[in-house]
Amino acid sequence: MISDTRSGAVIAVRVIPRAAKSAIDGIRDGAVLVRLSAAPVDGAANAELIEVMAGALGVPKRAITIESGETSRRKTLQIAGVSAATVLTKLNL
Repeated sequence: MISDTRSGAVIAVRVIPRAAKSAIDGIRDGAVLVRLSAAPVDGAANAELIEVMAGALGVPKRAITIESGETSRRKTLQIAGVSAATVLTKLNL
């Protein structure tokens, strides 16, 4: 789910688009569950995912990249400059 890499941390994420409000909502099926108010159209949900995660982790948006799952609900995010332990602490998981 969350592991360390040489440049930071990797997080498995499950996205639920078109939610009432954007929020990180715990863990489901071995991934961090993120509800997004944006629709999955023209990259809007991916942009909002990066914005929500950057805000929660206290990192700039440019530090977060989608490694895999760009068009899927299950995604893998690379977070530069933070450890897996820091991610767990800041997300309260």
